[in-house]
Amino acid sequence: MTDLKKLCLFMLIAPLLSGGILVFAFPRWNSDLAVWLWLFPLLAVLWPWKDVEGVKMRPFWRGYLTGLAFFIPNLSWVRHSSRVALGGAYDDSWVGLGPELMGFGAVIGLSGYCAVYFGLWSWFTHRFARPSVTTLTKDAWWPSTLHSLACAFLAAAAWVACEWLRSTTVFTGFGWNGLGVAMHRNLPLIQAADLVGVMGLSFLPVFAACTAWNTLTRLIHAYRGEGTCKTRLDFTVALILMLVTAGYGMLKLTEKGGDDIIVRTVLVQPNVAQVDAWTGRLAEQVYRRLDQFTRLYASAKDGKSSTDLVIWPESALPVNLYDRGHQLPEGWHERYFDDLLHSGDFNLLTGTEIYESDDRGHVSAVLFRGNANHRQEHHKVHLVPFGEYLPLRDIPPFSFLRGVLPGDFVPGTSTEPLLLEQPQVQLIPLICFEDTVGRVARRFVRDAPQMIVNLSNDGWFLESVEPEVHLTNALFRAIELRRPMVRATNTGVSCFIDTHGRITSKLTDPDTGSSFLEGTLPGEVKVPRHPTMTLYARFGDWFAISVLVLCVVTGIWQKRSNGCMV
Repeated sequence: MTDLKKLCLFMLIAPLLSGGILVFAFPRWNSDLAVWLWLFPLLAVLWPWKDVEGVKMRPFWRGYLTGLAFFIPNLSWVRHSSRVALGGAYDDSWVGLGPELMGFGAVIGLSGYCAVYFGLWSWFTHRFARPSVTTLTKDAWWPSTLHSLACAFLAAAAWVACEWLRSTTVFTGFGWNGLGVAMHRNLPLIQAADLVGVMGLSFLPVFAACTAWNTLTRLIHAYRGEGTCKTRLDFTVALILMLVTAGYGMLKLTEKGGDDIIVRTVLVQPNVAQVDAWTGRLAEQVYRRLDQFTRLYASAKDGKSSTDLVIWPESALPVNLYDRGHQLPEGWHERYFDDLLHSGDFNLLTGTEIYESDDRGHVSAVLFRGNANHRQEHHKVHLVPFGEYLPLRDIPPFSFLRGVLPGDFVPGTSTEPLLLEQPQVQLIPLICFEDTVGRVARRFVRDAPQMIVNLSNDGWFLESVEPEVHLTNALFRAIELRRPMVRATNTGVSCFIDTHGRITSKLTDPDTGSSFLEGTLPGEVKVPRHPTMTLYARFGDWFAISVLVLCVVTGIWQKRSNGCMV
């Protein structure tokens, strides 16, 4: 094989290797090292040690390959939603060519979209942030260091900007599994999310990798006798930034708690297969089990209830609250909730669908206290495209999916918290994937005692890794807003999360560790009586938007300056 063919093969394999390494940073593997190492093969293509002759660079497509190599395995669980919806799948068993192909197509389609932002980052970084090898290796240590830091800073800023664009553009975006999420087990480093949000955390591993790559470039050139500069100061700056971030995190983790309000809470997990929920085959059993689980903890004993709040998950009711299809005897839900709520002095929060008319329905959360008529309703404000509504449903090729999604839910408009009367605490109601969207959650924040409550139904994805992925992306809301969080889910993961993003309690099988089970999880939520208003709660994705503006300005300036490198 000629040197040129070897180089072409390397240019193909290196981006794929980067994407493959990054897969291991997330659930199911949760490698703590992968997020710091994955970028090096791709940088070898985008920031080569010497000019490449005879090979077209095509930086966008190199980055796009990396994105595909990462997202296709990372999002493989998406295929189950189509298998459940079209084939009635209960497990991985074959359910027919059509559903299986549509499931595979959903993975490829979503991965292909998300990979665009890897390509965009690679193009920008190669075009506008690529360091000059001569400046790095032959100039004096000070110009070399400044040049390296400027290039690394711009590359890291561009990554954060691309993550923000991915999470906001094209049908409200899809922001799961950014680099900041990959650090979820590193508690000291992720505490800075209350300043810059989880997307802002992604700056750190990219900046560190880029400065390390520049340092390695110098050392290799010096070893070969092709360079004179050996400074490592730029990489030292990256390490100092990591230490400062970790130090901030340690201060947050060691802060003494103030005056807390205790909310005695019970999470109910029905573990109903999505197919059974649709058919209504188990409706009677589900209503009975919800009643039994609730009474077990909330029924008054000696005139007092041992629970303040019982939470059922999204779509917990087998029949929507107002019984649009007249499936139940008239007034059945009112009698059911009256009987249950009269058993004790507690609040009950449940997910359901509420239809104002035949063509206007909401994905909702309802908070009851005392009786069925004493309730507060909240409608989900951030709907899931292709799940709760079909974008551009009258335009091909989207119109071909109207048989799968015959109608759309309508988003709510209110971001007012729900109010517990006893104890007096506000609930931030996040339904389904809303708990993965920081810009949505922060709109509910008030200067009052608050806790985040997520109602989810991940039964669409069977017993895949999706519930763990969902939880990993969700826990950052507790850090960003410094509000404790509880998650009541249909099939897992139901858990309690403190204001530092620590999972303090989780419903799992004691023998297998599986979260796919029916059960309840009681616990106490410590709600700060005087919570802080974090920088992120006040200003949202200010950091991501700022670096996006910086990248745009830099790109325009460099283009007008005949494309000179930084």
